[in-house]
Amino acid sequence: MLTITSTQWERYADKALQGEILTMEEALSVLDAEDSQLLPLLQAAFRVRYHTFGRKVKLNMIINAKSGLCPEDCGYCSQSIVSNAPIEKYTMMKRDVLVAGAKEALARKAGTYCIVASGRGPTEHELEEVIEAVKEIKQELKMKVCACLGILRNDQAERLKEAGVDRYNHNLNTSKDHFSQITTTHNYDHRVQTIEQAKTAGMSPCSGCIVGMGETREQVVQIAYALRELDADSIPVNFLHSIKGTPLEDKNDLDPRYCLKVLALMRFINPTKEIRVSGGREVNLRHLQPLSLYPANAIFVGDYLTTEGQASLIDHQIIEDLGFEIEECAL
Repeated sequence: MLTITSTQWERYADKALQGEILTMEEALSVLDAEDSQLLPLLQAAFRVRYHTFGRKVKLNMIINAKSGLCPEDCGYCSQSIVSNAPIEKYTMMKRDVLVAGAKEALARKAGTYCIVASGRGPTEHELEEVIEAVKEIKQELKMKVCACLGILRNDQAERLKEAGVDRYNHNLNTSKDHFSQITTTHNYDHRVQTIEQAKTAGMSPCSGCIVGMGETREQVVQIAYALRELDADSIPVNFLHSIKGTPLEDKNDLDPRYCLKVLALMRFINPTKEIRVSGGREVNLRHLQPLSLYPANAIFVGDYLTTEGQASLIDHQIIEDLGFEIEECAL
């Protein structure tokens, strides 16, 4: 067991800045940090964040382009086939609705607009609707477009890139050895393959995790290592927002301080990557939300897929109060 001091966190920051990776023992010590060490830990993580991103914060906004109707059995998801959550269900939105969503994202100062659709992967009709919307968005607006449409074939990835999609998201969600406890209708390798296909097509890879699904601390470290190996440019870190009617509805294991330690770990392991505080931010970080931007450099604004987020103006105020700066049109 390591004896941790503030100086130790600074050594972790030094390692990260020099491109060295923390050992498993060191990484676990971040997650196990005494609460009295939280501020020194966050200061060390902020030093790593500041080196690449300064005080800038990237804003992303999601549109739930297709809701429910999903044949996959992901235990955390209100849209899955095993969910009884009372959510709105609809097929793929039309092009004009997707384009209008992009304009709303820009109005909220989001530099990245994320088109997300439920399902194992897109049908030809769904893919075409997204492609036509993206072409119009890229012609009219100065913003980054991210797509999240499930498992892709190579030709689909290439068509999305040709249309103007800058980034493709497909989260690993959890560690490889925990994955089957969460999802059985596809496997961990399917997710890795989709991200690799997106990279091959020339899209920026976006992949992250959901913390709080019964994983061990070691498995949290494993997913941080896996995202480093995947070389994901953007890493959304979600904290489980348990939804009534899903298999994980009774999971409520997180506290705000542990969530901050997870974000510090992600920054040490992935020092130059965009780390985004994502789903579950409001319900798990609660009044400690502002502190999350010391290790992380991005957040979602607006609503999530089937749960509400806080008002964008509150997020803007948090950023201003910290003395940070919104990075608008972050291309």
